[in-house]
Amino acid sequence: MRTILNIIWLVLSGFWMALGYALAGIICCILIVTIPFGIASFRMANYALWPFGRVVVDKPTAGAFSLIGNVIWLLVAGIWLAIGHITTGIAMCLTIIGIPMGIASFKMVPVSLMPLGKQIVSSRTGDIGYVH
Repeated sequence: MRTILNIIWLVLSGFWMALGYALAGIICCILIVTIPFGIASFRMANYALWPFGRVVVDKPTAGAFSLIGNVIWLLVAGIWLAIGHITTGIAMCLTIIGIPMGIASFKMVPVSLMPLGKQIVSSRTGDIGYVH
């Protein structure tokens, strides 16, 4: 079922959201100082492509630098990515079959606003892919 939902997600909104994260990552990498944010953005692009079967949890070792970085991220790209998730979530929820994808899009809003200090964990195996 996860694979079917991921394929539908990829076709309907995952590709476009991943493209938004990739664009934010490229911009962050061009600005040299924000390269760590660019790397986190590329990891989030990967998550936005194939979200079902993975969850985002707090990273236990995150510190004050994650908080400071999240404030910078919020100003640089977080607001726009969150608006994208809200817009696609509303559009998905307009159809019955799209409701699970809309909920998944809404679940990505908090991590799109504050991605540092979070980690992406596979809900199946417990493998961890760090956001930052």
